[in-house]
Amino acid sequence: MGETAYRIEREIVIDAPVEIVWRTITEPDQITQWFADRVDLTIEPGAQGYLGFGEQGGPVVVEVVDPPTRFSFRWNHPSGGAPAEGNSLLVEFTLEPGEGETVLRVVESGLDLLTWSTADKQAYADEHNEGWADFLGRLDRLVTEGATG
Repeated sequence: MGETAYRIEREIVIDAPVEIVWRTITEPDQITQWFADRVDLTIEPGAQGYLGFGEQGGPVVVEVVDPPTRFSFRWNHPSGGAPAEGNSLLVEFTLEPGEGETVLRVVESGLDLLTWSTADKQAYADEHNEGWADFLGRLDRLVTEGATG
């Protein structure tokens, strides 16, 4: 089927400089204001942490930290195992600075490689496409309303 079978991708233009957007997606006290409500995470490659969403959540492992343009982590890997390609999903944030604005793209990939059923993969893709749209909307409001101070 190829990696495009389940495309989870969202892009948003935020009316703020890239440094502010970077801070908002990488600093735990900022992340809790638009994304996970429990954030235990050090933003450095290989760092293991936790993102909690109410009753849900789980461990994450940071992959790439390249300020202020690239940040990625893996999540949804099997309990007790280390996340790797084929057993987890990779969430990548890419920031493109513009004139006083930032294009923020989030791509969640690796779903095709998982051993989940087709129905489960499709449900996950649908849910996360909607979810990222909501989260990025919240991030946009947070940043543009000056809440990042």
